[in-house]
Amino acid sequence: MSRPSPIALPETEQREITRLCVLSGLLVLQHGAESALAESVASRLGLALGLESVEVGISSSYLTLTTLSGGHCITTLRRHMDRGINMHVVTEVQRTMLMAESGQADASEVGRRLSSIVPLRYPKPVVAVMIGLSCASFCRLMGGDLASCAMTFASSASAMVVRQVLAARHFNPLVTFGATAFVATSIACQASLHGIGNNPTSVMAASVLLLIPGFPLINAVSDMVKGYVNTGMARWTLATLLILSTSVGILLALTLWKVKIWI
Repeated sequence: MSRPSPIALPETEQREITRLCVLSGLLVLQHGAESALAESVASRLGLALGLESVEVGISSSYLTLTTLSGGHCITTLRRHMDRGINMHVVTEVQRTMLMAESGQADASEVGRRLSSIVPLRYPKPVVAVMIGLSCASFCRLMGGDLASCAMTFASSASAMVVRQVLAARHFNPLVTFGATAFVATSIACQASLHGIGNNPTSVMAASVLLLIPGFPLINAVSDMVKGYVNTGMARWTLATLLILSTSVGILLALTLWKVKIWI
């Protein structure tokens, strides 16, 4: 039995659905999702809302989307920028797409839900404290005593505050990572200079763990494995530059304080 052809949508309705599809893709891309998920969400949402086909092209900076309905194509291109990792946004977009597929939401409801998504963020002081505790825990795992853990907490929590301040002022991420690494290492150097704790090396190593770009590296490998080589390479390059910037900040601090524990 042949599958019935989809009903051609009016051009205004097709344009609105196209806008919703590209918005859903942008939201998940900008908040840390891999390229395959962004393409899947945008395509499935368009098909669920009545389009014949949805083609998605993803590059390192742009998202291109073409929809087809009744032989009429609409193509749109949007620039996507990093908004920070936020799985709440990704989850809400996926939930909206699933509601459209199950028939619980039409185009107007999808538009309302997508426009009402607001990234949930923890208070900045709580984030700084938890970062300090997590880095101090790593110091403990590396053999540091209570004094070493306290120094790690102070250096990493202070560095996180610096990172939050610079990010809020929209500094370049490379500058932010370099300055954060410099502050963290400068405070951690005091453990070596003043003989605080039993393991100054663990203090200096654990205090900069908050700067490891784990999520971009994971997404980079995932994109390349799944065939999105261009976006994967772009993410890998950015992660590498962030690591390099962090290394520069660490070396500057070590040179300033004349600590040669790693040099």
